[in-house]
Amino acid sequence: LDTYRTPKKLEVKLRGAKFRMLNEDLYTKSSSESQETFGKEPELFHLYHEGFQSQVSQWPQNPVDIFIEFIKKQPKHLVIADFGCGEAKIAKSVPHRVFSFDFMALNEFIIAGDMSSVPLENESVDIAIFCLSLMGTNFIEFLREAYRVLKMGGKLKIAEVKSRFEQEKLPMFLSILANMGFKLEKTDDENDFFFFFFFFFFFFFFFFF
Repeated sequence: LDTYRTPKKLEVKLRGAKFRMLNEDLYTKSSSESQETFGKEPELFHLYHEGFQSQVSQWPQNPVDIFIEFIKKQPKHLVIADFGCGEAKIAKSVPHRVFSFDFMALNEFIIAGDMSSVPLENESVDIAIFCLSLMGTNFIEFLREAYRVLKMGGKLKIAEVKSRFEQEKLPMFLSILANMGFKLEKTDDENDFFFFFFFFFFFFFFFFF
């Protein structure tokens, strides 16, 4: 029995280490580089999401569930864009029309591609969601894409891990969004692990980065 368990435990540790490495890569590479990596080795994308789901199972609350409850209370004609959707839990859980984007399509709900350039018309979306998905050195391009597709008065919802925002980084992050034309409605920091940011799109602003 021990000889069986030891290799199993070793396999779990190795997969955990691989997940952590992939997670680090997603933060330190551009989205185009990550898409190229997953395109060449699709099994890495599956391994990453297996690791992510294992991590989620240990959290007291999954941030995506908060967004799902919010969307369920909104009028059903509103259109949602889920940037970095993972397994497209939002699309599976709400009656609204949801466009779900990620590097690879794990199921029929997902449109595969780079979040910095999604196949949506300008001003075609009412709510844009980034749930733990602002990963990549070019994450500002993801926010710029949300700016492009959101209607005037549309809402932007972001959940991010608290450890990502050192004291000086949070004001800078909020300033970038304000310069894009997003007004902060609310910041929820009651969760021990995550920040929740709620914005609405209130004016056009031409910006350059």
